[in-house]
Amino acid sequence: MPQITKARALTIGQLARQTGVNLETIRYYERIGLMPRPARTPGGQRNYTSGEKRRLIFVRRARELGFSLDSIRALLALAQPHRASCGDVKAIAASHLEYVRGKIADLTRLEHILSSTVRKCRGNASPECPVLDMLSPTNIANK
Repeated sequence: MPQITKARALTIGQLARQTGVNLETIRYYERIGLMPRPARTPGGQRNYTSGEKRRLIFVRRARELGFSLDSIRALLALAQPHRASCGDVKAIAASHLEYVRGKIADLTRLEHILSSTVRKCRGNASPECPVLDMLSPTNIANK
């Protein structure tokens, strides 16, 4: 692996602090190939470049937006010089948007069910509770 000069090298702890990504997550991304294996000092300490920092910020932001690891891998490949295809990127983003809209629809249905059930609950000491009734296995099997 190439050696990096001290002036531009970041340790894994510095990289974690500067990007807001957990140390173990960084190591995981390296193991699965989402992040390249960094250069090492003669003592074996990881050294990261500013380019690797930018890549990790990209990955973190994509994860915050809910992109899958496979989609992020594809986006990173498309972000390489001379590989970018806005059409390909748009297709990945459009697919993710469809997924997000489906989740929103599911959450909206869930919100209506919970809201209705909570309204029915009197909140008193009665042993009958609409929320528990909604969660009971017999009620679920009848849906």
